[in-house]
Amino acid sequence: MANIKSAIKRIRVSAKSAERNKAARSRMRTFIKKVMTAIEAGDVEAAQSALREASSVITRSAKNGVIHKKQASRRVKRLNRRVKELALASAS
Repeated sequence: MANIKSAIKRIRVSAKSAERNKAARSRMRTFIKKVMTAIEAGDVEAAQSALREASSVITRSAKNGVIHKKQASRRVKRLNRRVKELALASAS
């Protein structure tokens, strides 16, 4: 256990931010799962609306430092590609 006052505070602050980041990451994963379940179900409309919400949450997570901005970009790109493939498959 830390004895120095600033170290004690640092432990409290880092625990608080770790909890906040954990909640944000969990929320992001939930939105990603919504997109994936809509894709697996073959529902284009639901997948597109879920993608809009998920991309917003992912971008916000990157802005707040929960994930790196390039990781956020990669996740959105991959989800977008899956939704577009579904839309093309259902159109033909």
